[in-house]
Amino acid sequence: MKKIELIKKLAELDRRGVHVMARRDIEKLFPDEGEKAMEKSLQRMVADGLLQRVAKGLYLNPSATSKNRWVAEEIAKALRPGCLSYVSLESILSEYGVISQIPIDRMTVMTTGKSGVVKTPFGTIEFTHTKRGVAEIVKRTMLAKGRPLRIATKQAAIRDLLRVGRNANMIERCELEDAPQGEDA
Repeated sequence: MKKIELIKKLAELDRRGVHVMARRDIEKLFPDEGEKAMEKSLQRMVADGLLQRVAKGLYLNPSATSKNRWVAEEIAKALRPGCLSYVSLESILSEYGVISQIPIDRMTVMTTGKSGVVKTPFGTIEFTHTKRGVAEIVKRTMLAKGRPLRIATKQAAIRDLLRVGRNANMIERCELEDAPQGEDA
């Protein structure tokens, strides 16, 4: 892969609002590139600052003008392709003002994919698996303008926190009393 080719393709993707790419997506842009040559090219493009490695097999266009404040959510979405993920637990409860703690460098995400913690240059993303089906998740979450991930409703986030056994002491008592009990993760 040549720099000029990559720059042109990154600019086109940026115009379409794409700035986070999995390695497999980059490989599709350069189908004639062999596996070893692709690995060397990616290393070179990262060293030259044309791409930023944000997680294993995941890259960001650092000069993209389409980047916004939701880069960590774009990364989370790309890390669990084919899975339904949504912001919940402490992250969204802090946004709702239900807890006073503000997660500075951590985003908590519920997912139908596997649990795990991924450190990125944009903060740590903590994935917690849920057994809920897609229809149930859609009922308990909402789309927020401009955000790549769905977000849990306040009550759904409280239920998620209780179901996965997280510290509920930080939640206001009146909020806990309103949360239904006894639901499975």
